[in-house]
Amino acid sequence: MKSVSIIRGRGQLTIPDSIRKAVNWINPLSAVSVTVVKPDEIVIKPHQSHVDWVKIEDNLKKLHALSGKSKLSAVEILQHDRQSH
Repeated sequence: MKSVSIIRGRGQLTIPDSIRKAVNWINPLSAVSVTVVKPDEIVIKPHQSHVDWVKIEDNLKKLHALSGKSKLSAVEILQHDRQSH
């Protein structure tokens, strides 16, 4: 499928209805990755971010356990953790 669009001020591009209807991942406020493949080719794909919720939960448990045993604030504990990794 091919369509023509105009890039407006501040680099804004409206994806035509025909293209949006052809794929199911384009919705208002969709996060997308924009990649320059060649000087004359740009690819737009849905943004794929992987969040390791298990790791986040483990770190929160560690923080909770430390905050009760330490005289440091939660911010200081986080700063120390980030510096040690």
